[in-house]
Formats: sequence, C-alpha cells, structure tokens
Amino acid sequence: MIDEESIRRKFESLEPVFDERMRRLWVATEAKEAGYGGIIALARATGVSSSTIKRGIKELESPAVLPQGQSRRAGGGRKPATSLDPGLLGALDRLVEPTVRGDPESALRWTCKSTRNLARELQAQGYQVSHTLVAHLLHEASYSLQSNRKSKEGDSHPDRNAQFEYINHKITQHMKQGNPGISVDTKKKELVGDFKNAGKEWRPKGTPEEVRTHDFLDRELGKAIPYGVYDLRENAGWVSVGITHDTASFAVTTISRWWSQMGKKAYPKAKSLLITADSGGSNGARSRLWKWELQRLANKTGLTIHVCHFPPGTSKWNKIEHRLFSFITGNWRGQPLLTHATIVNLIASTQTATGLRVKCRLDRTNYPKGVKVSDDQMQTINIKRNEFHGDWNYTIEPNRQ
Repeated sequence: MIDEESIRRKFESLEPVFDERMRRLWVATEAKEAGYGGIIALARATGVSSSTIKRGIKELESPAVLPQGQSRRAGGGRKPATSLDPGLLGALDRLVEPTVRGDPESALRWTCKSTRNLARELQAQGYQVSHTLVAHLLHEASYSLQSNRKSKEGDSHPDRNAQFEYINHKITQHMKQGNPGISVDTKKKELVGDFKNAGKEWRPKGTPEEVRTHDFLDRELGKAIPYGVYDLRENAGWVSVGITHDTASFAVTTISRWWSQMGKKAYPKAKSLLITADSGGSNGARSRLWKWELQRLANKTGLTIHVCHFPPGTSKWNKIEHRLFSFITGNWRGQPLLTHATIVNLIASTQTATGLRVKCRLDRTNYPKGVKVSDDQMQTINIKRNEFHGDWNYTIEPNRQ
C-alpha cells in the first residue's frame, strides 16, 4: 500500500531545491519503486501530471545527456507565444507606442492602457492572449509603468535670463550696502481640520492617524492662507496665516509685520528694501492694489522700496519656494492640520541644519476681495520704473509730507 501522505510530505520538503528535471526524475523514481498503481498515486500526492511522470520513467530507463543547467531536451516545453504568433509583439507595440497617442485610428485613443484593455484589444484582432501574457511581453520589451514628469516650461519670455541676471545683480548690490532683500509669496492654501496631509510620519505599527475620506471644506474651521517673507541674508522667515482671502493688502501687511518684528532689528540702518516676487497673485506685477499698499508701507517705514518680479512661468526660481516653503511642507508631512493653532505651531517650529528660523502669527483680519484703486489714487504713488522692463522692475519712494 502506497503511503501518499508520506510521499506528499517528502515532496513538499524537497521541492524548493528541485529544478524541473530533478523533480520529474524524483517523482518517476518513487513511482517505479511503488510498482503497480505508482504513477497514479504519485500524481495524486505531488500534483505532477501522469504524462510527466511517465516521461521521467523513460528518462530513467534511457538517460539523456543534457547540457549543464538545462532541464529539457532542445525544443522541449511550450513554445513562446511570440513564436506561435510572430505578429503579436508588433501588434502590442503599436498599441502602446507613445507616437500613436491622439491618432484617431487608434483603438485605445481614449482608454487607459491597462494590461486587461490591451489584452481585450489584441483578442479583438485575433490574438490569443491573456492580460498576464501582455504584462510579461511588455516587461520583456522594456516597457514599464511611468507617471507624467514635469519638464516642459512652455514658451519662455525672451528676456527671462536677462531678468534673472538683473535680479541677481540688484540683490547682490543691495545687500552689500547693508539693506535687506526679501523673497515673498503665498504658500498653497490648506484646509483646516482632520484632512489627509501628504507624506508619512513614524507611528506605532498599525495605528495610522484617522482622517476624513473626502476633502470638503469645514465651514467652521475654514482654510489657512500662509503668506511668507524670506530674508535672503539672514536665512529667516516670517509667515502670516490668513483666514479670509489672499489679497495685496494681506501680502503687504505681512511684509509690514516682518519689518516691525524681525527686519528692523536685523537692519537698523537700512534705507531701502528690495522685494523679489512672482508676477501674479496677490503680489502681481499688474496689481494696482499691490502698488498702492507698498506706497503706504514706504510712507509708514520711510524705506525706499525696490521691487523685482520674476517673469511669468518662473515662480519656482523664487527663493522662498525652496528655502522656506519646502521645509515647512516637510515639517508637517503626514500630520493633519487640525486647527489654525496647529498650523502656526508647525510653521514656527520649522528649522534646518543651515540655521533657518521661522516666526509665524495668525492674522484674523478680514481682507475683502475686489478692492479697487482709482486713477486719482494711482497718481499719488511715487513710482519710478526702471529702463529695463519697468513693468517688472520699479521703485516706490516715500511721499514727502
């Protein structure tokens, strides 16, 4: 009587070290030893087919010399799908080749190119394939899953590089004279509450922070609008967290608070202030309210204010993005921004090995949208535009009483 359970246990213990040929020969040896009924019993115990066991017995009776590392005779085994159907690989390549994107004749023009969709289309063309075979063929052909990569900046302004050089020269000259140079911008608006925040944070295993499934504004908690000022020389930042709207009044009020809380102490002899900013948003180059509020700031502080805007589409070159905002984002990664106080504390605790320090305050002032500056008010702004791109580079001096 054949002990199939014993055979099964031995097979399971040996299978991890068997190659295909050794498995076949071992099962065939056990079947021969068992005698009558051995093939059927070994097939049940091991899961190896009867035909494979019979082939193994033949090999034992007439040993074939195979090259080292080869388990089958030349030509043995199932033929590759691409050999059975030479046109398969070409058909698959035409479906996934990026150059056909947008081709009105392409069957997958508006469809996600998943392996299942690709397999369905190939089957419609008469090929016998499964989605697993499609995945295998794609890997063999050096395809891989890839996301979009931001690399195209679009058409750049012809004076883009010249403006960069101008800004660099202006900052260097200004700081040599002992005057402050700052980079300003609005950070991404944030929802306040138990919402998912990108990134991961160390926590006890199996205890992730529970957050809401959907990111809908909590009308009670509202949103947070961080506007930042980064001091280029001092490697220091000030951030005001607004709760209403990102306007030019909010932006200049933040600059004013930076000056009174940090700037005036760091630059007690300063006569002027250089601001580098993007061309759009609350500190946009075409904003009348921005210039009106800067005039009020100049009158209040007695500082001559120089402004240099980065050309459109080049906001990533603004220093505040990668010297302040990126570190704030890293400091609160994976933490829900539960309250405005949470946001203020996380921003204020941001530090770097190079000595960055940040101060942050909550600004509860209501800054209404749509504030208009009249032509008469514009006439009172003491502005001098630079000969080189006066729309980007200008100076606002205090109005003398």
